[in-house]
Order: sequence, then C-alpha cells, then structure tokens
Amino acid sequence: MAPEPGLHPKQRGLRRMPKKGGKIADVAKETQAQCKRPRLDTAGSPSVLSFESPDSLFRSLISPIEEEEFFRDYWEQKPLLVQRNDVLVAAYYQSLFQLSHLKELCSQGLYYGRDVNVCRCVNGKKKVLNKEGRVNYMQLKKDFDQKKATIQFHQPQRFKEELWKIQEKLECYFGSLVGSNVYITPQGSQGLPPHYDDVEVFILQLEGEKHWRLYKPTVPLAREYNVEPEDRIGSPTHEFILKPGDLLYFPRGTIHQADTPHGISYSTHVTISTYQNNSWGDFLLDAIPGLVFDAAKEDVALRTSIPRQLLMQVNTADCTKKLSSLLRRLADSLENSRELRSSDMKKDFIMHRLPPCLGCDSDPLTPGGKLPKIDSKIRLQFRDHAIITVEPDQENADEIRREMVYVYHSLKNRRETHMMGTEDDTASEDGLAQQTHGLRFPLSYLDALKQIWSSSTVDVKELNLTSDAEKENLALSLWTECLIEVL
Repeated sequence: MAPEPGLHPKQRGLRRMPKKGGKIADVAKETQAQCKRPRLDTAGSPSVLSFESPDSLFRSLISPIEEEEFFRDYWEQKPLLVQRNDVLVAAYYQSLFQLSHLKELCSQGLYYGRDVNVCRCVNGKKKVLNKEGRVNYMQLKKDFDQKKATIQFHQPQRFKEELWKIQEKLECYFGSLVGSNVYITPQGSQGLPPHYDDVEVFILQLEGEKHWRLYKPTVPLAREYNVEPEDRIGSPTHEFILKPGDLLYFPRGTIHQADTPHGISYSTHVTISTYQNNSWGDFLLDAIPGLVFDAAKEDVALRTSIPRQLLMQVNTADCTKKLSSLLRRLADSLENSRELRSSDMKKDFIMHRLPPCLGCDSDPLTPGGKLPKIDSKIRLQFRDHAIITVEPDQENADEIRREMVYVYHSLKNRRETHMMGTEDDTASEDGLAQQTHGLRFPLSYLDALKQIWSSSTVDVKELNLTSDAEKENLALSLWTECLIEVL
C-alpha cells in the first residue's frame, strides 16, 4: 500500500494513582537488607532487541529509525509507522504474549476489572462485558468467540518476564513510568471507540493483523483520556494495516481506532505507554512549593501578609497584579538558585517503577563481597534505580523540621504491583503493599553522596565528610542496600 503522510513506510502503552507512605531505613540500621533476585523465563524466540543499556534497547526497538531522527521529527509531533516484514522480529514479538497463553494465566488467579477487561465497541460506544470476580478461562473464550469481545489484559509485565525486561529498560531510558496493556480482538470486531490517551504510545503487533485509523488531535498532547464521536473527528490522517513485527508510535492526544479485518482470525498487540503526567506543567506544580518555601526565607515580600478578608472575597482579581509581581521575584530567585527540589515526582517514580531485571538466578541479591572500610574503593551500582532528595525530616514531624537527605531506590519494588494503582488497595489486600525503600542521612552527607553519584569510582577516605567514622558509615549504609560494590 502507498505510504501515508508522516509515516515511515516498509522499514525495519495506564492509569495508576500514586500510593503514599512507605518505609525509610535510617543510617546504620537494617545492616543486612535483602533484595529479591527474580527468576526469569527465557523468551520463546531469540531477542531482536539489545538489552546492553537503556539507550541500546530503545534504539533497537525503533530500528531502523535513528534515535536523533525520532526525537527531532516524531516525538510529541506525529505518528511513526515501522513496517518490517521480518520473520525474526515477528517471531520475537509473538513470543511476548499470545492468545494461547491466556489459559495458563487464568489459572494463576486473574480478576475482572483488575487484570482483565472484556469489551466491544457498539455504535461508537464502549460496552463492557466483564463478569464478577475471578476470570474463568472457558467463559472468557466463549465471550471472545461468540460475542466478538476484545480481551484487554492489564500490565502483562507482571507475568511476562521479557516485557518486564523491556519496560524496566524503558523506564531507565525515559525516567518515567512505563505501563502496558495487551489487546486481543477477534475478526470483524473492534474493542474501543475512537478516543485519545494521555500517554505516549508504542504499539507492537504480536499476532494477526489490525486495521488502524489515526486522526488529527482535537487536544494536542492531551492530559486526559477522552472518547471522540465519529462526526467530530473527520477523515483519518493515516490508515494502514499492522502485521506481526510492525511498530507504531503516536503522541498523546492522537485520536485513534482499530479493528481486526474479516479473514484474520484474531489480532494481538501490546501497547507500551509512558509520559503520563510528566510535562513541564507537572514539574512546575511539583517544584514551585519548595521554591516558594526556600525563597520566603530570604525575601520578606513573600512573608508579608495578604490583605484583610482576601479569603472571604468572591472576586480576587485585584490581587493578580501582586501575584504577578511575586512570581517575577520567584523567577529571579530561581535563576540565582543552584538547587531545585522535585521530591514528589521523583519519589512517585522511584516508588512505583519496576525493579531491575537481574537474570535467571533465583538467589536473593545480598550485599556482596567485602565490607567497605576506610581504605576501600567503591562504585555505585544500579545508578538508574536510585535518587537523592533533600526534604524535611519525616521522622520528627512534631519538632522543628530539619532538612535531611533521603536516598530512595527501587531495588526491592514488587513487579507484581507495577502500575496497578490503589484500587482501594487491591495490592494491600493481597499483602503486596507498595513501600518506599531507602536511607536517611543528615544534610552534611549531601556532598559525599554527590561524589559517589558523579564518579565512576571513589575512595572511601576521600569522601567529603568530617570523620572517618562518618565515611565508613555512609559506605556501609549504601552497601547494605545493595547500592554500592567494593572493588
């Protein structure tokens, strides 16, 4: 078929609500932290992706499109279609998830709503056909065959190790949560009406074929999901068939719909999605409270009282000029500041992301090798899975809130709860409640931590701390959390 405008012809996916709370290990406590080393199944077909690094994984995912070209011409701008016609890629994609896998997965205890949705698009509207409680495979297959229902499988990386490997690397690459959903649609049927999403979408066609239609966004880079009626979206800007091994990318806000053509028994694709609530606007909302707090220490204008009865007024337009002036002062303060806090977004990311995918060894990951001493040379490991923040002391809420340094990491996160939300906490009911894992240090440790983070290796005795005891304490604390290795 002829290439569509803005698409690359014939060349080689979420909703999660943050859960608050968690546990922080204090300095020199929990001296033998245990990090589970997960067991991996081997994929059914040799990988065509490179897992050497997050960068190499993404480059191999969009191949043969160059990374620079992708971000220059497509990212947040327009769709990209990569049609490969490559049997090796097709075989690998098919190994990621298949219709035939559902029977075994259902035996593991899947539930409607939480793990699986059954739906069909009828007269431009989504009709949900879920039953109650636990998913019965025979009933699921009956709805698929007889009612032509689409099976939507939520977050398959919880069960499929190869998807775990892919999404964990993509979370390192983007610095943003990466979710996924599998859609299995029988022939002559469509699961969802035309709609747009609030995420950047990468679609991998796994089995069968899918007929796609994309439309110009009514809300570019949308911040929320929305269904659009057919009479509002006009004609498609792109229309094509996805076949096994093909890749499709489109930005959030892109209106789309897809159906399985007649003559194709069914279609299976996985939607890998990212960058939900990860815009400059979100970053501003996260950073401004800390900026105001810090600036008010130095600028008396920010400590001056608001006018009497301002909070009682219906119309507060009179104060906009004053607020504009204060925001300009904040902007000036920001330009002169060396530090910018973004604790909540950082913590939410590190707390809810996937843990590292470490290999087929099922032994627990424990602090390995020699204990760090004052004459040791150390190296940070799992750099992509740890962050440093400065925030008020969480341990002494009733006293004067001193600032402390927190090191959060995702080494002990649970893959089973990844992107599953709170849902009034299904995870908690299953005993899989999410926690924040990490360490807490006095503010005086910040420079030494930055030394470790910014160096390939560092000598413990060279750490920027006052005493040898503090240096050893810092190294030992990081070592017990599996964050450093002794060379």
